[in-house]
Amino acid sequence: MIWDTIANIPASQMLPFILGGLVLNFAPGQDVFFASACGIQGGPRAGAWAGFGVGLGVLMHVTLATVGLGAVVAAHPEALRAIKYAGAAYLLWLAWKSWHAGEIDPSARGSVRVWNIIRRGFLSNALNPKPVLFMLAFLPQFTNVAWGPIWQQILGLGLIFAFTGTLVTIGYGVVGGVAGQVIGKRLGLVNRIAAVMFAGLAIRLVAK
Repeated sequence: MIWDTIANIPASQMLPFILGGLVLNFAPGQDVFFASACGIQGGPRAGAWAGFGVGLGVLMHVTLATVGLGAVVAAHPEALRAIKYAGAAYLLWLAWKSWHAGEIDPSARGSVRVWNIIRRGFLSNALNPKPVLFMLAFLPQFTNVAWGPIWQQILGLGLIFAFTGTLVTIGYGVVGGVAGQVIGKRLGLVNRIAAVMFAGLAIRLVAK
């Protein structure tokens, strides 16, 4: 079983893995800014569901790393570029929609179309090629053939990283939602702030 294999990993390796993962999770990046923008625009509940959707995207990258597809994608720069530009285009589309959304109905801020928010979060992460490279570079550092099948170790460690990262991203989304409520007096401005954040993420994704 996977968790039996994970239990074989010494605490001297597991603790640095968890702490290192948390440091990376808390560092502001695309996932954090995306969930925060969704929270600002739709409220704490929207930010939380956006963070959950991002977590599902991370699970996809964990699966790819486990079966080895991530290595194939990383070995083909044209594939990475295609994913990157698709992700940037998606974020720009979200920015355009937010910018032209107009005033927000105060009574609608608490009403969230859960599936739409989750789908946005998933696509935001899934269309970012950086997690592919990260999984391939980070997870194998904490594996050893003496502890069990490598694929089981990568999958188990990836699930742990996805779980902690999802909790952190949800937290950022909720904080963004609270911030959106604080500036809720200027409801039209909320959509504009979210639009700028989405556009900034698109530029950041393409520039690196």
